[in-house]
Amino acid sequence: MSEVENTSFEDCLQRLMVSLEASLYEEATSQLAGLHSGEIARLLEAVPPKERSKLWQGIDSSTQGDVLKELSEDVQEQLLKKMDVSSIVKATEGLDTDDLADIVPNLPESALHNLLLTLDHKHRDHLKKILSYPEDSAGGLMNIDIITVRSDVNVRTVIRYLRLLKKMPIDTDQVFVVDRAYKYLGAIHVSTLLTNEAEQNIDPLINKTLRPISADMPERKVAHLFEQRNLISAPVIDENNQLIGRITIDDVVDVIRDEAEHSVMSMAGLDEEEDVFAPVVQSTKRRSIWLGVNLVTVFIAVFFIGLFEATLQEKIALAILMPVVASMGGIAGTQTLILVTRGIATGRVTTSNLKVLMNKEVAIGFLNGIVWSLVIALATYVWFEDIMLSAVIALAIVVNLIFAAFSGAFLPSLLIKFKIDPALAGGVILTTITDVIGFVAFLGLASLVI
Repeated sequence: MSEVENTSFEDCLQRLMVSLEASLYEEATSQLAGLHSGEIARLLEAVPPKERSKLWQGIDSSTQGDVLKELSEDVQEQLLKKMDVSSIVKATEGLDTDDLADIVPNLPESALHNLLLTLDHKHRDHLKKILSYPEDSAGGLMNIDIITVRSDVNVRTVIRYLRLLKKMPIDTDQVFVVDRAYKYLGAIHVSTLLTNEAEQNIDPLINKTLRPISADMPERKVAHLFEQRNLISAPVIDENNQLIGRITIDDVVDVIRDEAEHSVMSMAGLDEEEDVFAPVVQSTKRRSIWLGVNLVTVFIAVFFIGLFEATLQEKIALAILMPVVASMGGIAGTQTLILVTRGIATGRVTTSNLKVLMNKEVAIGFLNGIVWSLVIALATYVWFEDIMLSAVIALAIVVNLIFAAFSGAFLPSLLIKFKIDPALAGGVILTTITDVIGFVAFLGLASLVI
């Protein structure tokens, strides 16, 4: 095993930063030699833009294309802006059509025009076909480099055809069978071809249970299918059942990673494609929008608190205990929200079983409410020696945890119905709901009995 393979990312980054801080750019560039394009991309994303640009200039053009396809959209766009047209064309001309399609949206118009001129008629048509589908669909994800055969030939003919190709597309585990109209019929594993007699007709060897993926299927559902069926590759068809491409496991891994990043970043109102070292003004603008939304929701909660101003003035202990009620509801609701949002994303939660899940979560909220209301009531009594105050906060906790569980379970499906990402907006809306319910329950009950 090489020294590079034994070196962790953290060690590589530390050595790279030491060289960059000492302005030893040639030494820094040499440290990237021998690394995989994905590792180079990760290191570039981990250094500030100024140093990133200097490193990029030292990377060989034959490697730049492979690195570009691995970069986040923000960083990719930054580096492309600093390249001239000839450099862009040179870096991207060797890329597969599906990888090229991912970069095209960030290319300057002049570079795109020149790049298209370098493609032959076949590859140009393939690129246009991929770009005709949404980026987050199976059509936008697919690779058009596929091997097809007809069902009326034998194993010897197929193997001879494969040898004539000299080179098979990466991750080719099966060849696809089509009819004269190029309609999908099934697939044959390469291993099946290698383990059968040469004169064997391939028709009985065809796996007709491998269902094709529709080109307009969302990439998230594609990832679920690969997970459920343990696929390495899968055929993609158009609306006429004609085979137009395939999706491979390496593309699906990228989708799964992006989905995970999206879930985490969205909860904080951040863009998963945002460069860690993006300019201050740019990052400020992006985050200000979310802070503004949060401010509106805070004022909603404050408005309801203001309705009980007289009650708060009479009993200062209420103001001290208010965060307890809000916090307990917020945590309980967030647990349910994340569980249901994830369940919907993975296809385990649908409208058919949502009601059952909601009943379960409300029951959990009720039981947790009973348990923790007793604990909080006891702590309140020990602190303030007020039995009525203890009873009020106990009842408010139960009410808020029940509403929090219900809201956390119901909110994701409601937001999806309005075409709003629950991972992005769910947390803020849920916090507002639990704050308002908690404050109204606590202060409302207090105004009646204290």
